[in-house]
Amino acid sequence: MTCPRLVATDLDGTALRTDGTISPRTAAAFARVEEAGGALVFVTGRPPRWMYNVAGAVRHRGLAICANGALVYDLHTEEIIESRLIAADVLEECVARLRRQVPGLRFSVEYEGGFAHEAAYVLGRWDARELSYRQIVAVAALTSQPCVKLLAQHPSMDPDELHQGVLEIVGDLVTPTHSSGRALIEMSARGVTKATALATLAEEMGIKPAEVVAFGDMPNDLPMLTWAGTSYAVANAHRDVLAAVDHVTAANNDDGVAVVLETLF
Repeated sequence: MTCPRLVATDLDGTALRTDGTISPRTAAAFARVEEAGGALVFVTGRPPRWMYNVAGAVRHRGLAICANGALVYDLHTEEIIESRLIAADVLEECVARLRRQVPGLRFSVEYEGGFAHEAAYVLGRWDARELSYRQIVAVAALTSQPCVKLLAQHPSMDPDELHQGVLEIVGDLVTPTHSSGRALIEMSARGVTKATALATLAEEMGIKPAEVVAFGDMPNDLPMLTWAGTSYAVANAHRDVLAAVDHVTAANNDDGVAVVLETLF
């Protein structure tokens, strides 16, 4: 294919190595895209506060679509420039339904400026070390204001089975997905996905889907990968992603995204 006008890539498990770093080779490949006049957009489930290491590696250039499409974040100014939130009443109803029908769930909520969780919620490595951004609260407090993302965690269920169950219970209210390999479901406002945010951004740039190449590894990437004109999965991707894409590149720890970009640019 000719050089794409826009490169959209997931971060964790895709462009980043397993330790969360960007390799020098991948950073150089990202620079090639911009030097050739292409647009580079990071499309991630991460909240903006987890973007500082990525922003530094790309010298604070470009835009990031964060929280699975709920936020657009300017890496240069480090400001949220667009948001699509779950309303408080919808959030309350989701938690009530899920708590009734799936025993053992633990909840947390990502806000535009912070993170709150129930006492029983088990923190991941990133949240555990960011004490200034989080607070432990009761469910009533969790659902008292609009949020970026609702997260539901189960101690033992299979991630795909939990996702299907959550979809059946609250799919009329929110958009559930998962990306961590754990029984952790991420819910955005209804209709909000990586693809919807990327499509809006591309349209603003005058870029068609056929001019976009996208990279991903987990189910939350599927809407973006099926929207983009050309899609790649890294070799370590979820089986559903591997089955859906046009091409498969090397694993994230083997700089699979860079391998492709070095060919395209």
